[in-house]
Amino acid sequence: MIYELRTYTLTPGKLLEYLKLNAEVGRPTRGDRYGKLEGSWTTEFGLLNQYVHLWSYPSLDERDRLRADLQKNADWTQGYVPKIRPMIVAQENKFLSAVLPLTPPAEAGNLYELRWYRTHVGKAGEWLGLFKAIMPVREKYSKNVGLWQTEAGQLNEVVHLWAYRDLNHRAEVRGSAVKDPEWQKFLAASAPLLAEMRSVALVPAPSSPMK
Repeated sequence: MIYELRTYTLTPGKLLEYLKLNAEVGRPTRGDRYGKLEGSWTTEFGLLNQYVHLWSYPSLDERDRLRADLQKNADWTQGYVPKIRPMIVAQENKFLSAVLPLTPPAEAGNLYELRWYRTHVGKAGEWLGLFKAIMPVREKYSKNVGLWQTEAGQLNEVVHLWAYRDLNHRAEVRGSAVKDPEWQKFLAASAPLLAEMRSVALVPAPSSPMK
């Protein structure tokens, strides 16, 4: 299984129009016949006017085949893409392999936080080993949705996705976790492995399977 994390930066003021076209035209046209949509979101904090979507494919070869088939769909190439392309300023994608199984929350109404950490060269595996070992401690406070490492795009990078009820819940969880002695030990051991840390708060898009 391979995951693709795609981020589109939209022209300011065009986000709602894009989401409407995506929900009414894009999703019905594409469905999950050309790769499975795991979740889609808009950015709430961090870089704004962004649409973030996560897809899964059985393999990279199957992704190539499915996307080639998608380009043969006239409803997609003629009825959808020409309408959204003028709204998009930039596109970015990352190919990810799962380190832990994807576990979407059962409840709807979540705020998501997408975090990506770039490690020093050659240190991603070591950081992930520490993170997987501490996960039972961290998940006492909130559950992880997904954990991946990059296979293409920015290398030496790990990506993790979390769900919270709202920003207050996130602050409460992170405040509690940082007081945990085991988590403090993890932070002390893992921080020297990192070169850069980023995060963005995400709100589910209307057509997102994860709510």
